[in-house]
Amino acid sequence: MSRLPILPINLSRYFHTLRHLRPIQIYGRLWHSVYQPCADVRPAPTRRATNGDWQPGCLRSSLMLDSTTFRFLNITGSLRTAADWDDPAKLRLWRYNLHYFDDLNAEGAGTRVDWHRSLIARWISENPPSVGTGWEPYPVSLRIVNWIKWEFSGQLRGESALDRQALNSLAFQTRWLLKKLEIHLLGNHLWANAKALVFAGAFFAGPEANRWLHKGLAILERELSEQILPDGGHFERSPMYHAILLEDVLDLINLSHVAPPCFSPGFVARLHATATRMLHWLRVMTHPDGQIALFNDAAFGIASDYAAIAVYAQRLTVPVDQTALNMIEALPDSGYVRLQNERAVVICDVAPIGPDYLPGHAHADTLSFELSLDGHRMLVNGGTSTYELGAERQRQRGTAAHNTIVVDGQDSSEVWGVFRVARRARSFGVNWGSEVGSVWLEASHDGYLRLAGRVIHLRRWVLKPDGLSIEDRLNGRVGDAYSALQQHPGVTAQIVEQSNSVNLFSPGENAKIRLVCEPQIKIYSEPSTWHPEFGQGVNSTLLKVRFQSESLLTRLSWL
Repeated sequence: MSRLPILPINLSRYFHTLRHLRPIQIYGRLWHSVYQPCADVRPAPTRRATNGDWQPGCLRSSLMLDSTTFRFLNITGSLRTAADWDDPAKLRLWRYNLHYFDDLNAEGAGTRVDWHRSLIARWISENPPSVGTGWEPYPVSLRIVNWIKWEFSGQLRGESALDRQALNSLAFQTRWLLKKLEIHLLGNHLWANAKALVFAGAFFAGPEANRWLHKGLAILERELSEQILPDGGHFERSPMYHAILLEDVLDLINLSHVAPPCFSPGFVARLHATATRMLHWLRVMTHPDGQIALFNDAAFGIASDYAAIAVYAQRLTVPVDQTALNMIEALPDSGYVRLQNERAVVICDVAPIGPDYLPGHAHADTLSFELSLDGHRMLVNGGTSTYELGAERQRQRGTAAHNTIVVDGQDSSEVWGVFRVARRARSFGVNWGSEVGSVWLEASHDGYLRLAGRVIHLRRWVLKPDGLSIEDRLNGRVGDAYSALQQHPGVTAQIVEQSNSVNLFSPGENAKIRLVCEPQIKIYSEPSTWHPEFGQGVNSTLLKVRFQSESLLTRLSWL
């Protein structure tokens, strides 16, 4: 009997989660779970003639500490036995990374060729077709591309990287992938599947390879329109995944230079135009420290940063805009706006949490923002350190981990599980503009309408040369509400009890912010953590300002 009150809540959560799915996702999940195709282990097709014009891509830090030791997600692990490929004691995402083979194309990869050859041979002998994590479609997709890119890089050095056994395995994996496309997930997963088919189809020759190529290109043609918004942003609204897909677009342009007959001029032109828009979007969403803003699932160290991607683009003759950004840079289709002046950068989220049918990487961060001053991050969202089911994943996705308003202890969007969202906040009334010496942005969201008090949150940011003001208003009946402001770990805070204000000092104390609220009320602080990378939590401080009425004005003045 004690469980009965929970049932309606769970039914509501499932209903509001499932009702947004597309039929193909439901059908695809059933199909994906029951269909196990037979492994097709015929020899690989012959190689396609290519012109050797492959350009080096973005080089990440090496992930191999020695021939059997790896460091992914800030966690070190070993690969000593065949069982270690799928060690259940390791995080699922860590195991995924082990099967990606990213190190083949990392910094100094040319000095680890023997390690890499041995690793590929081990993978082939210790991962029989269709068995284990390594045969899930997403790791298969990334591995196919990494092996082929490694081969192209080897040709630049005048050597062949992949032996006959590896080429045969590459064909096995592509055949398997073609039968296991992630139509139940869509989004960046299906994109990665299609990219792998195109790479394999352009790498091999003959009728079978052409089928891979044409299938992959057909998906990419469709998904370019679906996933890349007119303002250049990726539709899942994660700066991290945006950067990953931007590098994918550049890889496809790179491949078109190596195998020109595989690509139509119109599609290549479309890739160039898309890359240009995506570069601008990523630049707008990058702080002065060169790293992305942390909205939704986002962390450093997974995707390449803007500077590295821009250099790669220039090698491929993709134009990179180097003119100064405007004081207001709006990305209206994605729902992000950057306000800036000579000292400050404010990046604001007035976005939907993502596409309705694919909110897996969403956080309940509507109307949150991040602030940099004099090149230093001062106020930050909480970041992302894990994709494991549990309280920490729930906390990091929750509203309280972001610089916005928490009402009655609830999240603005009902995030749950690892990648699920039930009822979602919707932004509306989004406007921006400038006045003499200042720029402003305003928006509202309805995420708290589902609460008993039926609350609407309205927020207005005004950035002036000497400070930032944030006006919040809650329309409805509010039992308890507070504004969350999380400091960057390098920022130190001094609460001034007499004036109910806070002084914030940037690293090195070369910048100072005075924070006061109207009405003048007590500002609280409590320990928190910031998660700029997977597997990493850094101690920080969360400031809380509780509402005493329906409105709150927070002033941050630079000194």
